[in-house]
Amino acid sequence: MNTYSDLDTPERILLGPGPSMVHPRVLHALSHPLIGHLDPKFINLMKEVQDLLRFVFQTQNEMTLPISGTGSASMESTLANLIEPGDSVLICINGYFGERLVDMAGRYGATVYRLDKPWGEAILPEEVEAALNKQPVKLVAIVHAETSTGVLTPIDSLAEIVHKYGALLLIDCVTSLGGVPVKIDEWDIDIAYSGSQKCLGCPPGLGPITVGERARQAMHARKTKVANWYLDLTMLEHYWGDERTYHHTAPISMNFAIREALRLVLEEGLQERFSRHTAISALLWEGLEDLGLKLIVPLEYRLPTLTTVAVPEGVNEVEVRQRLLNEYNIEISGGLGAFKGKAWRIGLMGYSCSRQNVTLLLAALEMLLKK
Repeated sequence: MNTYSDLDTPERILLGPGPSMVHPRVLHALSHPLIGHLDPKFINLMKEVQDLLRFVFQTQNEMTLPISGTGSASMESTLANLIEPGDSVLICINGYFGERLVDMAGRYGATVYRLDKPWGEAILPEEVEAALNKQPVKLVAIVHAETSTGVLTPIDSLAEIVHKYGALLLIDCVTSLGGVPVKIDEWDIDIAYSGSQKCLGCPPGLGPITVGERARQAMHARKTKVANWYLDLTMLEHYWGDERTYHHTAPISMNFAIREALRLVLEEGLQERFSRHTAISALLWEGLEDLGLKLIVPLEYRLPTLTTVAVPEGVNEVEVRQRLLNEYNIEISGGLGAFKGKAWRIGLMGYSCSRQNVTLLLAALEMLLKK
């Protein structure tokens, strides 16, 4: 019979596209004694988590909650609830996760229109308007911070264009929420989703979403049931609403963790947190360029929380990543899709975003590239 030793996981320096490192206070929150999902203390905690999520989303939306699942679950929940078979949607694609939106939307019976840009480029508001001029749609979906490319797409003026054409605006802010400004109310965003494991500094397992009034009305005006029972927001709104109607057994410990992670965001302050991510990423960019490395995304659209670096000619990108992990305990990631084998992805998110981590990574890269 096999025997199994105690877990022995190393304390990695996580500088990839996620998960990011987790503050000791968040790890401690995970170790709190379990309580029931209908315990009055947990029901009160649910309200606190919702209030803290509204703070970080910068919204007053009543329907703001963490989906019990990863960021991909929160992504799917938004599409599942807004799309009925035959609905037309416009999906903006400049990386891997735009393609995932296309895949999911098609599975729910949508007629999908694509707005494609090369990987590493941003999608501009006038390009969205030109696409809407050609084809009316119910929904426009766009990735705010594309994790596969390190592009930050400007969306502050996009909702006005989308609403002019009678559509709803959905944004993916998985790699932006808690690291760069996401102003749901000010930008008039209809629905947005994220994940717990990136700039929020929590383990993977929850997918924060926020739903504005237009999107909420569209959900309730459906002619067909949501095809995904587990992610049906018209049911989840009662579970997370004042009624607390039973829907599923929430991941209790993960909600302990995200409450503490969000409390850390509150204590630091949003503007201070954004400034930290901007300053530390600038330090990384300067150091990478000093090493002779090329940054793929132009500065104007470069995402502070995730940087893509072109692999120099003649360098084995996999070997460099393996040696970073084995010799320096640092994790970075390779490219996806069109960037596979051509790029490294370096994340500076949440608790991982620190001067000491950047200094160590740059020193390690310098040693490895010399060899």
